[in-house]
Amino acid sequence: MSDSRSLPLRLVKAFGRFWWDFLVGDTPEITVAVVIIVGAVALVADVIHVNVLAYVALPVLVIVTLALSMRVAAKPR
Repeated sequence: MSDSRSLPLRLVKAFGRFWWDFLVGDTPEITVAVVIIVGAVALVADVIHVNVLAYVALPVLVIVTLALSMRVAAKPR
């Protein structure tokens, strides 16, 4: 074997790289925004017990985030 690392270690590293590229990709701000939105909605639903918020606000906030990201991407540089 020419590589000094073991096969399981290489597979774990490749798996991590795949998920990083799949979730983060070119726009890490979308990933951060979605994590914050999901966390905030989960916290509100758990603390205040407003579960309808998850059905209404979550999709709306994610769509707004994506629209803002597309607007930023469409600006000429």
